[in-house]
Amino acid sequence: MSYLEISSLSKSFGKQPVFEDIHFTLQEGELVTLLGPSGCGKSTLLRCIAGLAEVDAGTIQVAGEDITHAPPQKRNIGMVFQSYALFPNLTVVENIAFGLRVKNVPKDECAQRVAEAMQLVELSSHQSKYVHQLSGGQRQRVALARALVVRPRILLLDEPLSALDARIRKNLQEEIRRIQSQIKLTTIFVTHDQEEALMLSDRIFLMNGGRIVQHGTAESVYTRPGSSFVAGFMGNYNLLDADAAWSLLEKKVQGKLAIRPESIHVVLPGETPVASLGPSYPATVQSHQLLGNVIRYVVQAQGCEVMVDLLNRSASSLLPNGTALLLQFNAEEIQEVA
Repeated sequence: MSYLEISSLSKSFGKQPVFEDIHFTLQEGELVTLLGPSGCGKSTLLRCIAGLAEVDAGTIQVAGEDITHAPPQKRNIGMVFQSYALFPNLTVVENIAFGLRVKNVPKDECAQRVAEAMQLVELSSHQSKYVHQLSGGQRQRVALARALVVRPRILLLDEPLSALDARIRKNLQEEIRRIQSQIKLTTIFVTHDQEEALMLSDRIFLMNGGRIVQHGTAESVYTRPGSSFVAGFMGNYNLLDADAAWSLLEKKVQGKLAIRPESIHVVLPGETPVASLGPSYPATVQSHQLLGNVIRYVVQAQGCEVMVDLLNRSASSLLPNGTALLLQFNAEEIQEVA
């Protein structure tokens, strides 16, 4: 039996639907991500699971218990917000202990659980500090510890890292995944960042327009997009319409061809094409973009512009504009999408 089961869930604000007929299940200890553009309904869905917003239709069950209309305090679900929502007049310890005190947890047990939570998020040396004395990353750790200390059966994270800079965000992504795996906590993480979703998730539920348009493991959603929207949102796919697909690859398609830039094999001047990949197609470098460890080239091939990603091995390996090369395509990596 699934640990969390969402069935036929719908929510509107007035006459404006936010999401409709949402179905999904989670296993205990699983981390899934609700991914999608702003306004697709993912944060409202999270609030409905937490009991902070009423649903119009459908059911929410946890471990076989129907909690659809249960008040938030009866659900034992923890939630971490983007805004931290910490009390500025309380210390780190007092912020973390707040939920336990509301529940009248005995003082000794409260102290022990707070200490455990602080150690889990690596904040033990900051226990007497106030919110204004903490960095953004430390504040988010306090918010996470406050949610964990009450030992929720499900943890909900609503874009908790979006306000942080890239380095801190990367570190906290790793910490959240470590903590979640360590205590085997069933977790739903909301984000609009596909790289964050790919890094964190056991499974991804990609939403658009109030519906789940594709779900699966991070690898399957990224490498096997079911539509041009999924391909466009999950990465920088080359999306070739019917004319371009015929011009470049002589393939007849009803929809579009989706080709990942990193899946295209580049044959540099002086190199020999890979026989197992089939035909090679002449191309010319038009421009490039440095993406850190990857260089993204825009090349002209058979009258089509195509993005190609190559590892940035050294400064001397940069291909100047006008460089002639060959492209080869692995048929297994080419997806036809609607």
